[in-house]
Amino acid sequence: MGWNSIEIVKETPILKEIAAGEHFYFVHSYYCLPEEDVTATRTDYGGGFASSVLKDNIFACQFHPEKSQRVGQSLLKNFIALHA
Repeated sequence: MGWNSIEIVKETPILKEIAAGEHFYFVHSYYCLPEEDVTATRTDYGGGFASSVLKDNIFACQFHPEKSQRVGQSLLKNFIALHA
């Protein structure tokens, strides 16, 4: 739980203008173990894990953009722009 940085694994318009190393807010320690190559971002917290995944038109993240201040607002703005 708390603030952790991301490493960008796959470029996607949802992460436009978001740099590797930006910090997002995580409110739990759960994470997925993708069986496919769908990892968009990774985070290290006692070991690396997929902090977001992207497949086709699905983007899911373990962090909470709405609690992640400026960088979270950027991610949400990018998401809305894709679906407007």
